[in-house]
Amino acid sequence: MKNDIHPEYHKIKATCACGSEFEIGSVLDEMKVEICSACHPFFTGKQKLVDTAGRIEKFKQRYAKHYAEKEKGKQ
Repeated sequence: MKNDIHPEYHKIKATCACGSEFEIGSVLDEMKVEICSACHPFFTGKQKLVDTAGRIEKFKQRYAKHYAEKEKGKQ
C-alpha cells in the first residue's frame, strides 16, 4: 500500500436521534444517524408508521369510475 494517501481510521461514538450512542470505527470525526438498532421497528418489534393511510383512499376515489367502467365492460 502507498504511504500517506489513506485517511485516518478512528474509533468514534455514533449518536442516534433517539439518544442512543454506540462505538464504531470510521474515517469521520463524528457521526449522527436518524435510526439505529435500538429504535428501528424491525429490531424492537414496535411499528412507527408515518400517516400514509389517506393515500390509498385518495387513489381509490380518484380511479373509482375507471374501475367501475372496467367491471361493466367485463359483464
